[in-house]
Amino acid sequence: MTQVRSELTRYLRTETVGGALLLIAAAVALLWANSPWADSYVRMTDTVVAIWPLHVEWTLADWTKDGLLAIFFFVAGLELKREFVVGELADRRRAALPIVAAVGGVVTPALIASAVGFGVPGMERGWAIPVATDIAFALAVLAMTGSRIPASARVFLLSLAVVDDLLAIILIAVLFTGALSLLWLLAAAACFAGWALAQHKRISTPILYVPLALVSWYALHEAGIHPTLAGVALGLLTRVRPDPGEGQAPATRLEHLIQPISAGLCVPLFALFASGVPLDTNVFGELFTDRLALAVILGLLLGKTIGIFGISWVAIRLGIAKRPMGLGYRDMFALSVLGAIGFTVSLLVAELALGDVGDGSAVELAKAAVLVTSMTASLAGSALLLRRGRVHQARRDARALQREE
Repeated sequence: MTQVRSELTRYLRTETVGGALLLIAAAVALLWANSPWADSYVRMTDTVVAIWPLHVEWTLADWTKDGLLAIFFFVAGLELKREFVVGELADRRRAALPIVAAVGGVVTPALIASAVGFGVPGMERGWAIPVATDIAFALAVLAMTGSRIPASARVFLLSLAVVDDLLAIILIAVLFTGALSLLWLLAAAACFAGWALAQHKRISTPILYVPLALVSWYALHEAGIHPTLAGVALGLLTRVRPDPGEGQAPATRLEHLIQPISAGLCVPLFALFASGVPLDTNVFGELFTDRLALAVILGLLLGKTIGIFGISWVAIRLGIAKRPMGLGYRDMFALSVLGAIGFTVSLLVAELALGDVGDGSAVELAKAAVLVTSMTASLAGSALLLRRGRVHQARRDARALQREE
C-alpha cells in the first residue's frame, strides 16, 4: 500500500504541472478565438491532416480530441486498474461509490434538462448535453486547488469521471451514430484479447503492444465508437502486480513513461484546440431567459451536483457503498461541484444534437451555456476545495503538534 501511495503522490505532482499547462492553454485559446486574430485560430483548428494508409482525414482539432486524448485515457485506465487491484478501490464498497455516483450524475442532469426544456426544438436529443463531466478539466482544477485534501479525492473523481465518460460515449453511440460496424468491433475486441494474452504471457516488447494499441484505436473509430475508449480498455487490461523479482509492474513502468507526455503535451494541446469558443454578446443576453440555455445550465450545475452528491450520500447511508478514506461529506460536495464541468464532451453533444435546428443559433446558445456553467463550476469547486484544504491542513498541523507534545 505504501508503494501505491508513493506512486499516487508522484502522479499528483506531475498532474499539478499538467493542470497548470492545461488551464493556460484553455485561456490562450479562449482569448485567441475572441481576438482580432480569431480567423487564424479557426484556420489552425480546421487544418486537415490525413494519414494515407488509414484513410483518415481529420482536422487538427479532431486529432487532439480523438487521438491525443486517447493517451490521456490510457494513463487514466492504468491508474484506475492499480486502484481497483491494490489501491483504495480494492474494497468493493468503496469501488461501488464512484460507479453509482456516475449514474446519478448522468440521470439527474438528463431529467432536469428534459423537464426545463420540454417542448423546445432540439431537446428530444438535447437533454444529453449536460450529462458528461470533462475528465481532463475537472482533474486539472482538482490538481491545482485540491492538493491539500486527501489523495482519495483524486481516486474518487477520476473513477467517477471515467465511468461518466463511458456512459456519455454510449449515449453518443446510441443517439448520434448511424450504424455500428460489427466487423470492426470484432477487430477491436481481438486486439484487446491479444493485449490481455500478451500481459498474461509476460511479453514486454513494444513491437507487439504499439501495433495492438494503434489498431484497436483505429478499429473503434471505424466501428463508429469514440476511439478514446481504446485507451481506457487497454489501461484496464494492463498488469499492475509485479512478479517476484520484478522491480515494477508493467502498469507502473508505463505510467512513468507516458504520464509526463500525457499531462505535459497531450492534454494541453487538447485544451488549446477545444477551448476556443467564440463568445457572442448577443447570445449571452439570452442565457438566463431562453429555455434551451436554462436547460443546459440547470442540468449541468444543479443536475451534476445533486446527482453525484445525492446518490453518493444515499448509497453510503444505506451501506451499499463506503466513503473514500479521509473524505467527509463536505469534501465530496466540493468534488460533486467539479462534476458540473461539462465542456468538451458537452460541446460535442451540442453540435450533434442541435446542428440541424434552425439557423444554428441554438448550437451557439447551448455552447455558451456550457462554457459559462463550466467556468462557474470551476470557480465554485476551486473555492470549496481551497476551503476544505485549509481544514485538512489545520487537522494535520494539530495532530503533528500533539505528537510533538
